[in-house]
This record gives sequence, structure tokens and C-alpha cells, in this order.
Amino acid sequence: MAKAKTQFVCADCGAAAPRWQGQCPGCGVWNTLEETPIEASSVAAQSRQARFSALAPAAKPRILAEIEAREEHRIPTGIAEFDRALGGGLVAGGVVLIGGDPGIGKSTLLLQALAELAASCQALYVSGEESGEQVALRARRLALSGDRMARLTLFAEINLEKILATLRDERPQVAVIDSIQTLWSEALSSAPGSVAQVRECAAQLTRLAKTLGITVILVGHVTKEGALAGPRVLEHIVDTVLYFEGDTHSSFRLIRAFKNRFGAVNEIGVFAMTDRGLKGVNNPSALFLSRHGQEVAGSCVLVTQEGTRPLLVEIQALVDSAWGNPRRLTVGLDAQRLAMLLAVLHRHAGISCADQDVFVNAVGGVKITEPAADLAVLLAIVSSLKNKPLPHKLIVFGEIGLAGEIRPAPRGQERLKEAAKLGFTHALIPRANLPKQPHSSNAGIEIVAVDRVEEAVLRLREMVLESA
Repeated sequence: MAKAKTQFVCADCGAAAPRWQGQCPGCGVWNTLEETPIEASSVAAQSRQARFSALAPAAKPRILAEIEAREEHRIPTGIAEFDRALGGGLVAGGVVLIGGDPGIGKSTLLLQALAELAASCQALYVSGEESGEQVALRARRLALSGDRMARLTLFAEINLEKILATLRDERPQVAVIDSIQTLWSEALSSAPGSVAQVRECAAQLTRLAKTLGITVILVGHVTKEGALAGPRVLEHIVDTVLYFEGDTHSSFRLIRAFKNRFGAVNEIGVFAMTDRGLKGVNNPSALFLSRHGQEVAGSCVLVTQEGTRPLLVEIQALVDSAWGNPRRLTVGLDAQRLAMLLAVLHRHAGISCADQDVFVNAVGGVKITEPAADLAVLLAIVSSLKNKPLPHKLIVFGEIGLAGEIRPAPRGQERLKEAAKLGFTHALIPRANLPKQPHSSNAGIEIVAVDRVEEAVLRLREMVLESA
């Protein structure tokens, strides 16, 4: 029997190569080529032709001004924090891809959301990883309402054609596919989870969702680097991409929107894991600061902006004598940016950490990517190095440039308002964020505006002496 022909397909971008090579010819990533069988030409041609045919409906060219723009109807899930991350709720015909580490709570959250949705609309849960008995056992552990469970339909299947036929027959308003890596199509001979299977199954489900107006939520696996497994085109096909963040050993969970065609990106929903599932946190700033110490050197409170929500997070720094080569380690922050801040601190403020180990942590498992955290990180390092605690009711935000200037952060007024609501009395901020007129929302906060790094360190020293 003749051996089936194979090719090497990149697990990240889906590019194909006739033979194995270390670097992908398409995206340039190393060691991502996997051997897969070449599909029959007729099946492959039919698959390529139908894959994206209904994602964008065929229409004649029209004048943009003549097209009527209307708001999409939202389907609330009944979980406020989940709706916030989605941009206000689910959209009919929308496709949502949600990923996260194993055991972080993806299936738990979606089962809770479907239980809420089942009270007002028809919902279908397609389980490819667990049997019906296992899903029912989880529902019992979560103490979900029996009346709502009576309206929720469960389908344990991994064959794509059977799932598509069930969706056409049942016509649910919301369907969850758990997970996309377990599905396989009869049109392809490759194994479930391969690049071809994931790409084809996602495209067919998206095509059906757009045609019938079904909201489809896909659960995706993640790689060891934390990115969604499968070809990158998977994220381009869907309308919304959500990531679960947080340590599995912590009770905090965050859902962050990295792509949303129907809402703002970088919106987050904050949850606490309990014995009855995930519970939304209405005031996450108070949760992250609940253990904030009174007088601790190396601790600084940052007001960060996550989407439309200001969030107060404690930044902790530890500076200690190095044994050998000094180390720079960050948790929840960019390590490369930490090296830049240490160089700016030495050049413009005369404070050197060349012979010190520097460790920086964002408390609560939050991942902070905005540059407005620079000033808080720098002041936490100075506090730890000098072993002098900062004033307890001080909040900080601001971006630092290579020339030592402190640049403004967006939505400074909203950050100050959130700090005032939680009882903070002092703020060290960029001068460009200084309110032009006093506002009642931030009344009671003494604002110190600075332009440069050396000025911020000097004013900080004065504030520490005053509080002593």
C-alpha cells in the first residue's frame, strides 16, 4: 500500500512546506512545523471554496453614507462581569473564542452563563472533552437551579458534521463548543487538534453562525507560552477573543478582551473562584488592595486603566544585594521596560541599582501592559532601595521617557476619581494630568504634579519626611 503523502504545516500561521525545516517560511517562528497528510485535491478544493463563503455576505458595492448603521442587539448573559468583557453581552450571529490555562474556570463560567441564558432563550452545550455525566456532576457541584438545567440542552459529540446538523435542527440562540481542539471533520484525514482540523472546524461553525444568527462560543486551548493554540487565522475568523488570566492557585480570575468587533478591547471582568463557581467582583480595586500594608517599604499603589475601568493595583518591589550577576525579575509587568526604568533612574536621578537584584510584582495576578505604570514601579524601587515606606494613602501613575520626562496618562480625571472613592488622600501624577479646575469627584486628594524623574524622587522624599 502506497504511503500517504505528507507536508509540514506551521502550528502558528498554517503555512505549508514540502519538507521539515527549523524556521517557518511564513511567519518566521522556529520549531512550529508539524507533519500532516495532504488531503485529496477534490476535498481540499471544495473545502477552500466553502470555508469563508458566508463570513461576509455577497453584495453589490454601496455608498457608505447610504448604509444604515444600527446598534447590534445584545443578549445579556446574566453575569455582569462577563457582559462587561464582551462589551455589553452576546451578539446574535457573533462568534466568541475564549482561552486560558487548564483548570482556570473556562467551562465553569460558560456552564454558569448558559444556565442563566436558559431561563430566557434556548441554549446548547456541546461537550467534546467531558461526558454528559461529568457535565451534570459539575452542574450539581455549582448548585445550579434545577429549573434552568431543565431548559439547557447538552450534546456530547466531537464529529463536526453531527454538530452542524444538530445546530440546524435545534436552532439554539446560544451554543458553546467545548472545545474547538477536540472536533474533527470527516472531510479531512488529519487528527483532531491539528492545524487543518482546527481551521476547518472553526470556519464551518462561523459560517453556520452567520447564516442562522446563532451565537457560538468556542473554547480554545493555550500553549505553554499562554497563547491560543492553533493557527493564527483562528483569531482572525472569530468576532471576539477573550483570555482568562490569573494564577490557578489564587482565587482571583480575570477575563480580558483582546479583540472585539462589537465593543472595546482590553475590557476586563474580575471574578473570585468559590465553591459555587465564579462570582463577579463589583469593586476589584478594593479586592486587590484588601491586604495592602500600612507601612511597608517597596510598596506603591498604581491607578491603571483597563478598558473603560480604572483599577487600583499594588506594585511591590524588592531591591537586595546581588550575589554575582544582578537579576531583574517581574511578575505581571514587562521585564524589558524594567531595565529601561533602572537606566533612567541612574542617569537622571543619580540612583544606581547596578549591584542590586531587583524584583517587581503586580499583586493579585494582574498583567499590566500600559506605560502609565512606569512611575509607580520606579517609586516602589526607590522605596525598597532606601528602606523607606511611602505614605499609605498615596496613589501614583505616569509614563517615563528615556530623557527622564514624565508623560501624561490617558483618562487622568477618572483615575483620580476612583482613588478618591477608595479614600486615598495624596496623588503623585504628571503635570499634564493636573486638573485645570477643582472637581468634586476628587475632592480631598492633595495632588503633587511633577515633570521629571528627579523632581518626582525629590518630592517623594519630602512627602516621606512629612509623614515621619
